[in-house]
Amino acid sequence: MLNAISGTLKSWAILIVSLLVAVGVSQAGWLRMFEDEQRAAVGQIASKTASGDLHLIEIDAASLAQSGKWPWPRDHYARLISQLNEAGARSVVFDIDFSSNATADGDEAFANAIAQAETQVVLPTFAQGASENADEEVEALPIPTLRRNSSLASVSVRPDADARVRRMVFGTVTMETPRPSLSAQIAGVSGAVGQDFAIDFSIDPSTIPRHSFVDIERGDFDRSQLTGKDVLVGATAIELGDRYGVPTYGVVPGVTIQALAAETLKAGAMTELGFVPLVVLAILLSIFVVRSGSYLQVAVRTGVALVLLITVEAAAYHSARIVLEIMPAALLLIVAALLQTAWIVRVMLQKEALLDSATGMPNALAFERRVHDGAEFTVTAFVKGFDSIRAVLGQDALGKFMDRLVDRMRSAHPISRVYRTDTRMISWVHTGDYRHLIDACEQIAFAMEKPLDVGGRRVDVHMSFGIASGADLVAASRAASHAGDEGKLWHAHEDAEAAIIEQRVSLMGELDEAIDADQLKVVYQPKLRLETNRIESVEALLRWQHPTRGFLRPDLFIPLAEETNRIDRLTLFVLRRTISDLLGWIEEGLDVSAAVNISANLITSERFISAAERVLKNMPVPSERLILEVTESAAMLDPEVAARNLERFRALGVLISIDDYGTGQSTLSYLQQLPLKELKIDRAFVQNAHKNRSDGLMVRSTIDLAHSLGLRVVCEGIEEQACLDFLRDNGCDYAQGYLIARPMPPKDLTEFLRRRTVPLQIIPLPTENRDLDEKRPLGPSK
Repeated sequence: MLNAISGTLKSWAILIVSLLVAVGVSQAGWLRMFEDEQRAAVGQIASKTASGDLHLIEIDAASLAQSGKWPWPRDHYARLISQLNEAGARSVVFDIDFSSNATADGDEAFANAIAQAETQVVLPTFAQGASENADEEVEALPIPTLRRNSSLASVSVRPDADARVRRMVFGTVTMETPRPSLSAQIAGVSGAVGQDFAIDFSIDPSTIPRHSFVDIERGDFDRSQLTGKDVLVGATAIELGDRYGVPTYGVVPGVTIQALAAETLKAGAMTELGFVPLVVLAILLSIFVVRSGSYLQVAVRTGVALVLLITVEAAAYHSARIVLEIMPAALLLIVAALLQTAWIVRVMLQKEALLDSATGMPNALAFERRVHDGAEFTVTAFVKGFDSIRAVLGQDALGKFMDRLVDRMRSAHPISRVYRTDTRMISWVHTGDYRHLIDACEQIAFAMEKPLDVGGRRVDVHMSFGIASGADLVAASRAASHAGDEGKLWHAHEDAEAAIIEQRVSLMGELDEAIDADQLKVVYQPKLRLETNRIESVEALLRWQHPTRGFLRPDLFIPLAEETNRIDRLTLFVLRRTISDLLGWIEEGLDVSAAVNISANLITSERFISAAERVLKNMPVPSERLILEVTESAAMLDPEVAARNLERFRALGVLISIDDYGTGQSTLSYLQQLPLKELKIDRAFVQNAHKNRSDGLMVRSTIDLAHSLGLRVVCEGIEEQACLDFLRDNGCDYAQGYLIARPMPPKDLTEFLRRRTVPLQIIPLPTENRDLDEKRPLGPSK
């Protein structure tokens, strides 16, 4: 309702402002100039033919050549009148100055011809400036001898400011006597002195019948053509001047303008209604313009409205001889269109400000501005590892990723309206009770166990959730970040800080007990050597089966172990257990190596390095059977220290592997400075390498370059046979993933290793119960 009222007020405001602007500048000179040009264009839409009742007798170049130099003796005009009188012309009207005496014989002959003619003779009278810049006018009448038997008419021409003649008057006053204009005299119409009228320039002057003066004077013409006609005599020769600018036709002789004015009045003077009619129509048309909802609608409706105005103007001009001023109306429409466009821009900017540019979802500002009636809780989902996802997918694909993410969330739990409140956060309000909300978080997390398919790439997504009471977005976002930092699935903002600390300390104390009580288990995921089609290596992964809490994912306790400086003890536990299991396999005659992940926090820890050295120096298995995996990003935190410490391990015969290659910013040539034996390409590039050209090129080139540097290559995340075939064809050394085998306890692995080989065509195992922590057995390095 409020939006409707606001829209109505806006529309009225635009119409009023547009009307004020149009009326305010209606008489401005620049607008008048456009008006004149528009009227001339309208006049040419359909040109008219002259009536044929008015003929022009031209004093043209041929007449001048035959009759001698100008001015002529007036016996020429006497002979002209005699010829026209005999032809039966209705009137003879002169547009020639007779205000001064010429030769006595010629003046007398002209006066006698006028007196004897039955045809009406009209002589001109006019007023002109005394000088170029003078305001005073000098009036001119024919000499008295000629005035006795003739009628007088005004031939005054008054150009507009641009030196073009567009209007004539019905009459003027000369010598204190009102006199009709020459055009009014010919047309036989009357009008008030000083009242002007518009000349109809749609009349084609070339259709006015014309005769050369010299031909009429000699009688060399068809008299029947002039019987009963009005005849206008004037100069058209360029040498005689008397030329004016007019619309459409350029510069024409003054006598032609007089003829056009007379033809206009013969057809009936045009009615001039000014700008009001079209302005009223423009107001009605503007109502549709200001209701436009897009740039295109504004443009189309404005264009149609302008065409309609022009059509009405042209129809009035040609069909009803009505002159309408269109420019104020056109200006009103244009101003209304501009204001409506500005309004649309404002609305769009407001909408854009409330939308996330990548996804089109409402953003944090939209959340804050919306009234969330009945909201019990605000929930924010935090996407972990978002920077890695962005690096893999690229900025352009993030919008599609977020759309797929929201679709998956909604498939697990109904969410009516979601907001992208931060780069890596999705928020919504919940109206149910608290337990339903917790269930929703768990359902969404479970749905995310299956990777998302984004543009042919499978993306693993892990989320944490923040919960706040009411519509408190800030609190929910902080809680989500807190849950992510703490490795928790969800965190309620209302939890006391002391309780959070107590929970952390309690869990870490339980971790110490778990190590001592043998609650922590190490499982192993096989790696297939593609050259021999045998399992020749495994990766050690950590599990914690809590006696009361149940299975705890590594992402719940490993970050806490890192933050509380327990990660070194945890890693040493895994290292010792792996060495022990290796010894058992060797004693059973199984040829296998094992990899242990080293947390990023430990690469530069002298305490851990020294403790690990003591373990490695005393291990009862060949040192080359043990592989230490370090993430690319961890190795690059402090490259010099990392290289030095890894060299200490390499000196003991342990092999060094760079894990998750491709997610960092390093190059193989730079990593060559490290004592490496193996390179492990991150699953983000491997999973779709067989069907994504860019991923395939990256994997292929990395394999080739690693081999040239003497490194063997492991590719992880293999879930499809086609992907395994691609890696085999491109020379990959080892393959790891659910297609090969799931992580398994040492005893199960012993039986698996005894098979020595696996089928070339592998049937993938069920994925419903996949462990969520395959990619994070110890810490951020995984």
